Amino acid sequence: MTDAMFCFQCQEAAKGTGCTIKGVCGKDSELAALQDILLYMVKGVATLHLTARQNGLICEEAEMYIMNSLFATITNANFNKTVFYNRIREGLTWKTHIRQQLEEMGVDLNLSSLQHDAVTWYPRTDEDIASKWIKASVLATEQEDIRSLKELLTYGVKGMAAYAEHAAQLGYRDPEVHAFIDRALAATLEDQIAVDEWLSLIMTCGKYGVQVMSLLDQANTSTFGHPEITKVNIGVRQRPAILVSGHDLKDLEELLKQTEGTGIDVYTHSEMLPAHYYPAFKKYEHFVGNYGNAWWKQETELEMFNGPILFTTNCIVPTKKPYVNRMYTTGQAGYPGAVHIEERKAGEPKDFSMIIEHARRCEPPVQIEEGEIVGGFAHHTVLGLADQVLEAVQSGQIRKFFVMAGCDGRMKSREYYSDFAEQLPEDTVILTAGCAKYKYNKLPLGDIGGIPRILDAGQCNDSYSLAVIALKLKEALGLEDINELPISYNIAWYEQKAVIVLLALLHLGVKDIHLGPTLPAFLSPNVAKVLVEQFGIAGITTVEADMAAFLSHAEQ
Repeated sequence: MTDAMFCFQCQEAAKGTGCTIKGVCGKDSELAALQDILLYMVKGVATLHLTARQNGLICEEAEMYIMNSLFATITNANFNKTVFYNRIREGLTWKTHIRQQLEEMGVDLNLSSLQHDAVTWYPRTDEDIASKWIKASVLATEQEDIRSLKELLTYGVKGMAAYAEHAAQLGYRDPEVHAFIDRALAATLEDQIAVDEWLSLIMTCGKYGVQVMSLLDQANTSTFGHPEITKVNIGVRQRPAILVSGHDLKDLEELLKQTEGTGIDVYTHSEMLPAHYYPAFKKYEHFVGNYGNAWWKQETELEMFNGPILFTTNCIVPTKKPYVNRMYTTGQAGYPGAVHIEERKAGEPKDFSMIIEHARRCEPPVQIEEGEIVGGFAHHTVLGLADQVLEAVQSGQIRKFFVMAGCDGRMKSREYYSDFAEQLPEDTVILTAGCAKYKYNKLPLGDIGGIPRILDAGQCNDSYSLAVIALKLKEALGLEDINELPISYNIAWYEQKAVIVLLALLHLGVKDIHLGPTLPAFLSPNVAKVLVEQFGIAGITTVEADMAAFLSHAEQ
């Protein structure tokens, strides 16, 4: 395996251009290469499956393989190299299976689309796998602008796959989403697609981004109820406990059922905080509260928790600290040395007995803060307050909403978002979702006529709620264009789920989005220019300058 790497898929890309020695996220060159190679394999499987689909044959198991593999390659999800070798080998099985079915159907396997190396490649050994990196690398596409467009589409699809996976765990699928994933991945192997066609595909990706977030919203609310305004405790009790991080609500539900009556408490961490807003989880008396802050602080905070930590999805920070012996992973998450909780079998729940027994042997968590966080302002709740919100807007009590959704991160430049929130005029309201909220969700910003000035809709996928709120407000105010609303977008991004949220907003027609703390390294100057000219995408500058620009625009 080569010592070289190139990855620029997340906001922390080294020097703002790309990681070439070791990922800032913590992955080494071998892991980075394996992720590239798995993605190359997945593109081959997707191309074959697209041909099968076009001939009336759909294999849902192959769709699940594609979806899960994409999810495993997003930033901070899985650091276990063995998993990637196994997933690459599994891809060979799917290639063989789909080819056989196509042959039985009489489909011509000499089609030019099926002659790409990603489709015909059948490695026999680990050495064969490792040697494929140069061809699988991002840099294999030499033309910078085409590379940029391909990667923008690829990262959008990765985020889409993550949300589709969460919905699938709850029994919700959308065949159109899977069909687009096949189509998009197959397109990234093409060399003869014009720039306009790429831009059209990317906007279509945004369309399916809205669709998959709507699907996940339906899955979550149908299963767990509509989020309610909730005060979440951030202190601790003096009992052994398990900390649950990530995004997967079904994992949390099964753990809560299995820990009921055991004397073990359960806390959420980072993006799992919004679980407290759902009615289905309120019945568990041992579901105590939220521990800690955004994902990037886990190296200091998890050590003090004392009990085992369950990572259900991404946002793992590699560590050498002793709490690694208390780390458990499940789903698409993985980490060397952590115990992995296997998938459900034959409709049975996951078996969390090992982590429960581990918790029994642990001391209670150390309290690191006290108080409460208020959240639960998803679209159903906010629309229930529609008259109150509309009156506040029309009377001038609320001058402007600021959508400050997205991701948090460890770069010092992200303090901008705390300062921005703190300096907002008292007649403005923040709409948020995702872990970006940890930059300001504990600030005492008060309320406007009983409406809190920070309205937390939930996880990053709940950015869909913010779009629904905006569209309903547009309708209520009788406006023709969503951009006429008193709403500005100042969004922080980190990884690929933020990319699909951005593309979804662009599909809905939202313009003049400010994106930071830096624009994506995978946007070439020419592609960035197109986004600026067509959609008004902009970076951030200073709090004072950006605030003045946003508020000046509101007064025009």
